Amino acid sequence: MTLLALLTAGAAVTWFGYTEHGVVPPANAQTAEAPEAPAAKAERKILYYRNPMGLPDTSPEPKKDSMGMDYIPVYEDDAPDGSGAVAVSPARLQTLGVKTARAQMQTLEAPVRAVGRIEIDERSIHDVAPRFEGWIEKLHVSATGDPVKRGQALFSVYSPELVSARKEVSIAQRLVDSAPGGAAAESAKRLLAAARERLRYWQVGSGGASDAVTFVSPVKGIVLEKQAVEGMRFMAGTPVFRIADLDRVWVIADIYEQDLAQIHLGQHARISVDAFPGRDFDAQVTYLYPTLNTGTRTTPVRLELDNASGLLRPGMFAHVDLAAGRSEARLVVPKSALVENGERQVVFVVQGEGRFKPQPVEVGLRGRDQVEITRGLSTGDEVVVAANFLIDSESNLKAALSAFDEPGSTAPSYQGVGAIDSIDASDNTVSMNHEPIPALQWPAMTMDFGLDSPELVKGIMPGEPVRFDFEDRGDGEFVITHIEKTGQAGHAGH
Repeated sequence: MTLLALLTAGAAVTWFGYTEHGVVPPANAQTAEAPEAPAAKAERKILYYRNPMGLPDTSPEPKKDSMGMDYIPVYEDDAPDGSGAVAVSPARLQTLGVKTARAQMQTLEAPVRAVGRIEIDERSIHDVAPRFEGWIEKLHVSATGDPVKRGQALFSVYSPELVSARKEVSIAQRLVDSAPGGAAAESAKRLLAAARERLRYWQVGSGGASDAVTFVSPVKGIVLEKQAVEGMRFMAGTPVFRIADLDRVWVIADIYEQDLAQIHLGQHARISVDAFPGRDFDAQVTYLYPTLNTGTRTTPVRLELDNASGLLRPGMFAHVDLAAGRSEARLVVPKSALVENGERQVVFVVQGEGRFKPQPVEVGLRGRDQVEITRGLSTGDEVVVAANFLIDSESNLKAALSAFDEPGSTAPSYQGVGAIDSIDASDNTVSMNHEPIPALQWPAMTMDFGLDSPELVKGIMPGEPVRFDFEDRGDGEFVITHIEKTGQAGHAGH
């Protein structure tokens, strides 16, 4: 029978025979002057000791907490170095699926995105408003929204004032025709000219077979408003019809203050609306309004586009992409590499051997998939683009390490077995007698846990053996996220 003994010091492996008389060295082994074993690997240097319950408390020398638990040593190769680099084991890298990319110089397509609304081209709106008082005798277009052609009859009116003015023209014309000459003829001509001028101001002709006057549409378009009904009296200047040509419409987009430098007249844009997904419309910037909305920090920008198809309706919500790409090459990284916390922007730079350094950067233009880095990186720097973590300060580096331990969760998760000692419904906590938890170097003990939900302990009585999962949410807060009965009697604890 043989026994395989693995001697880790010096990585040497030696085979020994085993008999009933004891251990027998192999034939080629030296029994008297065996060479001295290689020196053991240097001991790991301990930096400090941390609280075993995760509290923000450290000690330069070994000690115990209030429950008699030993503080856990933190070794030099476990902690971030002075540069803030985080070390991750190859196994963890594979578990997380860490992906990287290199910063490189290239042209950046950086459209400015905004939201807007379809509006009527104000220059295409026309009011049809008689300049005299009268009554509407007949409506030729009777509904709002009806399309009309240029010159199409809209309504006919009767006005005693208009009838009187036309008769004045007729009488003045007869006087001119019958006047023998001299002063009488000149007076008749002036009377005729004044009567015709009055009709011209009213924008009506000087005669006709009927006393009624018919108004026609000045443009091709849509009836936006109709104030008239047959028999209604109107006053001078009353807008009876409002008509607009919708063959060309506006988009009023709200551009954020920081993007205004990238907007200029004549700039092309792509418009999309929710009513027609997947379809884009070409537009052009025609005006930048000179005011800023102090509440939203945006400035209205007017774009114009053709609408001969009539698909775009005033009031529609519009998505606007303004082409703001620049021809010069810029240093860019994928957008997923950027980690932002509201105060600073960080990327994780690969330093080799599973080490990642959080590097503060300054950001320039943002494209569809990439972002410009104006400061903090150089061409060729390798950065993490998947499984990167938010680091707010040096105190958060250990949280980043624990996040690497548990992919997809910001709080490390552990398992334990034991039994509930008591339940405090008012605090949503339980006192748990649990067995040792090696992952945290905890002995068997009784301690309080929070409950992720009061429903977790529904149907579980104190003293019943259970298996539970819990999370370390920092600052000594341990919360049970799952609990189930084990059906086994007996547990360890105090």
